[in-house]
Amino acid sequence: MRVRGFEMRAVREPLVLAERELLPPVAGEAVVEVLGCGICHTDLGFLDDGVPVRHALPLVLGHEIVGRVVDAGPDARALIGSDVIVPAVMACGRCALCTSGKAEICRAQVFPGCDVHGGFATHVVVPAHALCRVPAERPAGLELAHLAVVADALSTAYAAVKKSGLGAGSFAVVVGTGGVGGFAAQIARARGAKVLALDVDEKRLARLEAEGCVDWTLSVRGLDAKAVRKAVRERAHAAGAGDTCWHIFETSGSAPGQETAFSLLTHGAVLSVVGYHAGSVNLRLSNLMAFAARAEGTWGCPAELFPECLALVLDGRVKVAPFVEVHPMSELPSVLDRMRRHEITARPVMIPDRAMAID
Repeated sequence: MRVRGFEMRAVREPLVLAERELLPPVAGEAVVEVLGCGICHTDLGFLDDGVPVRHALPLVLGHEIVGRVVDAGPDARALIGSDVIVPAVMACGRCALCTSGKAEICRAQVFPGCDVHGGFATHVVVPAHALCRVPAERPAGLELAHLAVVADALSTAYAAVKKSGLGAGSFAVVVGTGGVGGFAAQIARARGAKVLALDVDEKRLARLEAEGCVDWTLSVRGLDAKAVRKAVRERAHAAGAGDTCWHIFETSGSAPGQETAFSLLTHGAVLSVVGYHAGSVNLRLSNLMAFAARAEGTWGCPAELFPECLALVLDGRVKVAPFVEVHPMSELPSVLDRMRRHEITARPVMIPDRAMAID
């Protein structure tokens, strides 16, 4: 069969809509018709900043994929016809790292749009074993395409929150509320935490407040580190958490955001780093020692956690639709331009349209 997709051919050059031939799937593979693919700032990192990809160019980007299995290898044909979420990071499930509970760092993992062609296309070929089936019945107003964000933005946030040990009664600070951060705030609240969201974008904060997704918001635009820390401490005391054991989630992927998150460390705090920033930041690493605090990173979400992550959305504990906007796939280049100009504050999800069809 033939597939059409937007290829990255060089850093800082326009994407090119091209066709290529797909070989029949072999054992362990599934062919997924793309019904939605979210845009992550990592895609712009690959395209604009030269963040390395592991597949030779040309490469189709896009790793937040939801779709329908239309073909599969002989061992996975039971999946044909199923609606599925394609995890952004798919471990092999067989190596020593995977079998010892370290799938997050599997060296044979597959990352669509980096290791293999991704979802800004009509179809993708991915490992079958990692796919998460989506029930046919969904809440009113929740479209299948909306669930593309579960592939990365929501599931990575879920993995970070779960790993941090956050639970009922915890105090959580989320630094940066676009994409991953907005979902991290909701997930933390769904697990019983009191949540404070920080951002420089007041529109993002207002949307979270309007949807009832957080307990407090704080615009940090123009505030110095001392003022931010004072404001955060006031919310922590209001939550009954005092000055210890805060859960801090850095999801902005910016130097100021990462420095802000680190500056909020306190005794027994957990700092979860989820946002990616290619440059350096200035930190006093000894704060970890002085506060007996912990810092950890999260890379993707293990496939086995996807059903419980998806359940948060299907039962309404985490809202997706208000934080997603849908665009025709053929408009991908113009949507990327709007993201570069910071004109889009919701998570863009590209869906198939007639202009992408193969005659």
